[in-house]
Amino acid sequence: MKFFRMLAVAALAVTLSACHSGKKHIEDREENVQIETIQTQKLKGVEKRLVEESLSWVGTPYRYAGSDKGKGTDCSGLVCKVYQQVTGKKLPRNSGKQAEFCDKIKRKALKAGDLVFFATGRDKSVISHVGIMIDSNQFVHASASKGVIVSDLDTPYYQRTFMMCGRVP
Repeated sequence: MKFFRMLAVAALAVTLSACHSGKKHIEDREENVQIETIQTQKLKGVEKRLVEESLSWVGTPYRYAGSDKGKGTDCSGLVCKVYQQVTGKKLPRNSGKQAEFCDKIKRKALKAGDLVFFATGRDKSVISHVGIMIDSNQFVHASASKGVIVSDLDTPYYQRTFMMCGRVP
C-alpha cells in the first residue's frame, strides 16, 4: 500500500516554480525528483508524520491564500496546515513570518520536517516562499504553476533563490 501511494505521488511530482512570485519562472530541466527514493520507514515520530502528511498534499492545486488539502493552497498555507495537523503548533501564515518564527539552522543540519525559505519574488532580499524538507535534499512546497509538488534543493533555481533553513521550535 505504501509503495503504491509513493508511486502515485511520483506520478504527480513535477518541477519548479514558486509560491508567491511576481512572475513565472522557467523550469530547470535538470530537476527530476524521484519520490520512490524517499525512505520514510527510516524516520520515526514527528519527523515521519510530518513527511507523510506533507506528501499527502502532493497534487493539491495552487490557490493564493488557500490552505485546503485537495482544494487549493499556497506555500505558507501548506506549512501551517501540516504543522497544525501533526504537531498542533500554530505557525504564522506568511512565509517571511514563518522564517522569523523558526530557529535558524545550517543546511548541513537539515532533517525531515525542517523548513527551507526562498526569495522568489521581485525583491531578492525578501523571503516569499517556503517548503518542508522530506529528506536531505527534497522538499514539498506549493508551486504557483504546478500546485503542491516535491522539488530538489540542489537545482540551480533553488540554489539561486535560497535564503535560509529553519526548525520549528
